[in-house]
Amino acid sequence: QVQLVESGGGLVQAGGSLRLSCAASGRFFSINGMGWYRQAPGKQRESVADITNGGTINYAESVKGRFIISRDNLKNTVYLQMNSLKPEDTAVYYCHARVMEYGSSLYRAYWGQGTQVTVSS
Repeated sequence: QVQLVESGGGLVQAGGSLRLSCAASGRFFSINGMGWYRQAPGKQRESVADITNGGTINYAESVKGRFIISRDNLKNTVYLQMNSLKPEDTAVYYCHARVMEYGSSLYRAYWGQGTQVTVSS
């Protein structure tokens, strides 16, 4: 069983910073893409940033220049450094990973439980 465990959410004032972490645990052969999504109240879940195991990175336009995604492949962990936070960044942030388990030839999508990020004005 693969688990993604997130940490680092919280309450911060506008202009502040937070760092999210997400560690994958369990028995698996390989992790391909890892990334972060967010869902604000009344809105659809949206992609924030993602990174492949080769280091290719994509950001949502709304966070470019403010957020930085990185990963430690040895620790199976992905990070999201969030700077210059705005009230509109308030959402539940979910970690996402595509994982190949032992005995499988396919990557399967896994999600973390979500961590709340609240930015006050």
